Amino acid sequence: RRRPPRRGRGCPVSHDVLALVWFALLGILLIGYAILDGFDLGVGILHPLAKGDTERRTMMNSIGPLWDGNEVWLVTFGGALFAAFPNAYATVFSGFYAAFMLLLFALIFRAVSLEFRSKVKDRRWRTLWDFGFFASSLLAPFLFGVAAGNVMTGIAVDDRFVVHNGMLGQLKPYPIAVGALAVCLFAMHGAIFVYLKTEGDLQERARGWIWRAFFCFLAAYLGVTAYTVAEVPRALSNFERVPALWIVPLLNVLAIANIPRAMHLKMPFYAFVSSCCTIAALAFLFAVALFPNLVPSTIDPAYGLTVYNARSSEKTLGIMLVVAGVGMPCVLAYTATIYWVFRGKVKLDHSSY
Repeated sequence: RRRPPRRGRGCPVSHDVLALVWFALLGILLIGYAILDGFDLGVGILHPLAKGDTERRTMMNSIGPLWDGNEVWLVTFGGALFAAFPNAYATVFSGFYAAFMLLLFALIFRAVSLEFRSKVKDRRWRTLWDFGFFASSLLAPFLFGVAAGNVMTGIAVDDRFVVHNGMLGQLKPYPIAVGALAVCLFAMHGAIFVYLKTEGDLQERARGWIWRAFFCFLAAYLGVTAYTVAEVPRALSNFERVPALWIVPLLNVLAIANIPRAMHLKMPFYAFVSSCCTIAALAFLFAVALFPNLVPSTIDPAYGLTVYNARSSEKTLGIMLVVAGVGMPCVLAYTATIYWVFRGKVKLDHSSY
């Protein structure tokens, strides 16, 4: 009798299960980044609406101790994607090279704007960096949304995993609509955060920003949802296969509806939690609509990259899972500590931005 192949030592789970676990972990990292850096980007989008230098400094300092730690989630997501699904990483980053370089420039320039703005007490100097902070904060979520929209509709990937879409070909109506949705979502998320972290006139103005951003987001959400059903009918296939998944869209609607309710009842913290849940639900819906694909192909569905044909070896995924089991609690503990230490309202002093 022939013996069945032996599973690698130290890896008691199958290769398929490990791939699914890493797909889920990538989703968690993406949700963490979208929630945490989402309000950072939202504050930058709203920054030009502040009145006077003091209010602008207050808004910058509301995210000052947090923004660089929040971006670690994106770096971790990129590293995990590279190690767990190297074919998908190579295909996406080569196909979207120009867009990702632009995104990288936006994230770097936003950090530079934060650090350089208060180095010189000159109105023109500060106006320049204020614009850089706003423009880069607006560009980043838009590019994230455009990338997500392209992945949803599919990319021209051939049998060698080579992308044949140019940058202009990626700026189609549906990805642009998803990019606009991301901007509106993060603007609303950032407005609620500003309301939580400030007081006085700025806080009152932030209340108005919340309502305007909420209605912009609601219009974009309804429009993109209808557009998705019409443009990407396969997005509903997993929901038809597993009807229990419909609970997530229902919870998403409830979370969105609770934002204006919480603000009306003067419970901004619950509005912020609902905003976080909205982001998490949208990311979950994106993952479910995409699964098992990572990069669908518009040339031939057989050429697409999936969780199964783009994964690393069983041993690699197993070792990574052990490392993640040790590292993730440390990251979560560090993040929780930072947010606890810098809780409360923003106070400006000599060391502030």
